[in-house]
Amino acid sequence: MNLPCKRRWRDALAWLALALLILTTAAHLATRPPAMPAFSEVRADWKPSEAWLTDRDGQLLDSERVNFERRRLAWVPLNAISPAVRTAVVKAEDRRFWSHGGVDWLAVASAVRARLTMGRAGDRSRGASTLAMQLAAFLDPSLAQPGKRDWRTKLRQMRAGQALAANWSHEQMLEAYFNLLPLRGEAQGIGAGAQSLFGKKPADMTGTDAALFAGLLPNPAASAEALSRRACRVAQAKDCTAIRAAAATLVSGEYAARFDPGLAPHLAVRLLDQPGKRVKTTIDRRIQTAAIVALRRQLAGLGADRVRDGAVVVLDNATGEVLAYVGGVGLKSTAAMVDGANARRQAGSTLKPHLYAQVIEHGWLTAASILDDSPVQLDTASGLYVPKNYDHSFKGPVSVRHALASSLNVPAVRALIIDDVQQFRDRLWALGYHGLVEDGEYYGFSLALGSAEVSLVEQANAFRTFANMGRWSPVSYHITRHFRQHPPRQIVGPAAAFIVGDILADASARTDAFGADSALRLPFWAAAKTGTSKGMRDNWCIGFTDRFTVAVWVGNLEGDSMRAVSGTSGAAPVWRDVMLALHADRPGKPPTMPAGVEARQIVLPGTREPPRREYFLRGTAQSEMAAAPQAARRPRITSPVSGSVYALDPDIPIDRQRLAVTVSGSVAGYRLLLDKKPLGDADAGAQILPRPGVHMLALVDPGGRMIDRVRFTVR
Repeated sequence: MNLPCKRRWRDALAWLALALLILTTAAHLATRPPAMPAFSEVRADWKPSEAWLTDRDGQLLDSERVNFERRRLAWVPLNAISPAVRTAVVKAEDRRFWSHGGVDWLAVASAVRARLTMGRAGDRSRGASTLAMQLAAFLDPSLAQPGKRDWRTKLRQMRAGQALAANWSHEQMLEAYFNLLPLRGEAQGIGAGAQSLFGKKPADMTGTDAALFAGLLPNPAASAEALSRRACRVAQAKDCTAIRAAAATLVSGEYAARFDPGLAPHLAVRLLDQPGKRVKTTIDRRIQTAAIVALRRQLAGLGADRVRDGAVVVLDNATGEVLAYVGGVGLKSTAAMVDGANARRQAGSTLKPHLYAQVIEHGWLTAASILDDSPVQLDTASGLYVPKNYDHSFKGPVSVRHALASSLNVPAVRALIIDDVQQFRDRLWALGYHGLVEDGEYYGFSLALGSAEVSLVEQANAFRTFANMGRWSPVSYHITRHFRQHPPRQIVGPAAAFIVGDILADASARTDAFGADSALRLPFWAAAKTGTSKGMRDNWCIGFTDRFTVAVWVGNLEGDSMRAVSGTSGAAPVWRDVMLALHADRPGKPPTMPAGVEARQIVLPGTREPPRREYFLRGTAQSEMAAAPQAARRPRITSPVSGSVYALDPDIPIDRQRLAVTVSGSVAGYRLLLDKKPLGDADAGAQILPRPGVHMLALVDPGGRMIDRVRFTVR
């Protein structure tokens, strides 16, 4: 070959080499994969989508979804995954995983040969994708974009897989693969997949589970039939009956509903706010379960046409720890997501014990003092207030013990008049009723009957104060040194707390209102108070023993009235069942009488109450209690009633329309004044010739001092 010819060949080869170099460089740059992170970075960046609530012993109560992009649980170490699952996945997805460096060249050659020969119909080919290559795509989704399966994408995956294999151990790659792989539904990783698809922990998965798990990987949304076929191939099973049955269960989603126990969903929403957060609460799972069962049984028995919702709170008296927190149980609730234990509802008669404790503590009343249960009308800024008892009847003279135990309304209002609305409102605030943000004038005398809105947790803790002889401290949901951080404060005097607790535990004193054997009567010492709000919208039962306080509410969270549900037929049976479960090992014990209390035998002439032993603050005891005779009572105007409005009849001559004035008590020498002008002697009675307008009628004693006055309007 001559020289020019050789030179031309050398030039051609040089240009070919240059072209190949340029093409290789271009291909290298075009297929350069994204940088792969270190295993430690991937592990540190893992954030579960869930947060977990556990009981005091670390048992799972509930979980709360915080991140809604994917459903992840905690990172699962490789040694916490069943060996059967590890073997099945490697066998199905990358059988030479432990021997290659990220790319299985034998599988690549096989895939190329299959592509060139167009393969037989039904042949399964993964395109030689290894676990390392799939993991690279999990770490950077740009390596596996939907619709892109060209040679460039595959080469980038292969190079990324090699990069991972060069820097990670095979164990690290397999562990990360199991935690990052997407599964059926929203589940990501074997932790979420094992629970939602198999109802197990990864370590507890069987050979059948392993075959199904491996069979899911090519197509997580596969039908039961397709999944069972793949799983049978993985397991190389001759009889696939068990696999087909398990595949049907998996696809049905049966285990997804058991993702967590769901024992405290409302508390979970309240306490869990960050992905991966794990809160150890004071809840006792056994007590929580007993409260759920009791409430569910009662609501199911009453029926959704009568009442739909309920809540239960159980406190440890000594520490303030919340042992059970049931915000609702679902059933046929129309507002199941609302937390009934934390929602504010009208308190009804449940505030009366705090009122009587305050007046007894001040020495203004005793448990044996007589209150008049008769009609009363009170002039208020918003109009005439006429309290009535629950049964619309009146009992006449009754003792404070009988009035509180039987939950009589009119005596409670009279007790509040003796006390002071603002003082009572301040006492309720001190007891933790922090929904009472207005002053006493805003609530008025109806505060005695529970017109204010309170939560079940507040109710439980306020009654716990009685169990602790008047000492109050906040409740605790977390396992902490709570008692040292929040030492108790003396809110109610020990003597008054003891006396009110004794009244609430007195089954005979509440017989008239609740019967001799109501749900409030337990086979051991327990104090309890029920309450029903206006319009039959809320029903409460709160009570305590020496160790526990239990508060129950039933009603309709949407605010509509209950039907045929009373204090002892609504919340009280739940309270009873929970109390019996709490004291199965040891019955409740009566409290020890504190210093400052004395007991005395008393008689109550003029009432229907038999002689009994009564407790008094030291220095206030009496042996006989009776209603004051009419003559001994402070004179007052009984008619017209303050706040009344009278209308003149245009068809009757005005001089024939008279308004009679009546007074009570000994009024010899007393005079009546109408709009500051003499009307006549009080004991002679008087008649008013009404004129349109607002009038003031006053009763003055012989010395000219005003004793009583009423305001009325004539139209």
